[in-house]
Amino acid sequence: MRIYDIISKKRDGFELTDEEISFFIKNYVNGEIADYQAAALLMAIYLKGMSDKETVTLTLEMAKSGDMLDLSGIDGVKVDKHSTGGVGDKTTLIVAPVVAAIGCKVAKMSGRGLGHTGGTVDKLEAIKGFNTALSPENFIDTVNRTGICVVGQTGNLAPADKKLYALRDATATVGSIPLIASSIMSKKLAAGSDCIVLDVKYGSGAFMKTPEDALLLAEKMVTIGKGAGKRVRAVITDMDTPLGKNIGNTLEVIEAAEILRSGTDSDLTQVCIALATNITVLAFGIDYIEAESRVRAALTNGEAYKKFLEMVKAQGGDASLIENTDNFAKAKHRKEVLSPADGYIAATDAEKIGSASVVLGAGRVTKDDGIDYTAGIILHKKTGDIVKKGDVIAELFTNDEAKLASAEEMFISGFVFSEKETERKPLIYRVVE
Repeated sequence: MRIYDIISKKRDGFELTDEEISFFIKNYVNGEIADYQAAALLMAIYLKGMSDKETVTLTLEMAKSGDMLDLSGIDGVKVDKHSTGGVGDKTTLIVAPVVAAIGCKVAKMSGRGLGHTGGTVDKLEAIKGFNTALSPENFIDTVNRTGICVVGQTGNLAPADKKLYALRDATATVGSIPLIASSIMSKKLAAGSDCIVLDVKYGSGAFMKTPEDALLLAEKMVTIGKGAGKRVRAVITDMDTPLGKNIGNTLEVIEAAEILRSGTDSDLTQVCIALATNITVLAFGIDYIEAESRVRAALTNGEAYKKFLEMVKAQGGDASLIENTDNFAKAKHRKEVLSPADGYIAATDAEKIGSASVVLGAGRVTKDDGIDYTAGIILHKKTGDIVKKGDVIAELFTNDEAKLASAEEMFISGFVFSEKETERKPLIYRVVE
């Protein structure tokens, strides 16, 4: 078997066999296939596409290219949730304790933020002492004891994806639905959970800009998961507007803690309820109404909040910060952003708002950048709200005063004002089962 023949076969639009896909992944990871040959195959896939069968096989081979986490030592139904990335997306901090309080076992690996999207690991590490680098043995033990543990991704999880992603980024082949789906799902399958709910976002702050593209990606990922024998659903959610009111690591932990403590209703709460309900349906095989009832009860009776505190303590974090969020360290500098016009906020560009938080220090441009845990943005007004000129629409926070002016300019460029009221889009576009 030769990589030359595999490239030419896909170039001409034919379906690759399981053996050909396996040959490609194994030999690319071990260095037998050169980058220029892999790049040629990626471009052929980008142009000609892949069948569902090909995509499932590609994903499974990528998942098997490194460590496969064995969760058989955890009693009960293991669940996972993945977001395709957004601004203000702290849903894991709420959803994980909720479903753990209901009886699911949350054994979750999460990533760090890069660019305008935040990362769950960074948010948790904003809690003093919180350890996201547990050994596999401690990870499994913690889940068995508490029902919940969230750690950073292992260095050898789906190494084929790491190599291929870097190559896709350099060869203009990132936008292929089969390649995006296999990249995401290879890591989810390697992480070993029984049930997976995918939060597929669309809009200005998401990779997929339209609900139609998000639907295509969601359907492909659900097909892959089911082909691998997993229980999978995808919830397609809006990311034109940042989720919740707080953007930035410490600020997002504070908002999540407030919702878990009080059950406050907001756009963030509604998305979290939808995600947690779909996880509960998959985990226990109950209908949606019963699942949602259990989710809402866990939020309102304090059990989810207790589970969050239990997770923080179990992973070495200072739970007193959660019990009294006023004790979190605060940024040295704060600036109010005032509305430049009267009228309605017709639209917001979540990517520009997320980029403003990066300017303030809340995110990183390269994976090696440091971050300012206290930096970020609190939104006081969002899409659909009515404002008067001079109203405070947001507050900016940073430890570097020199960053405030450029961050404010970036932030305000993400707002569109109108004299007419704008219809608010639904938060949930569709659920793919």
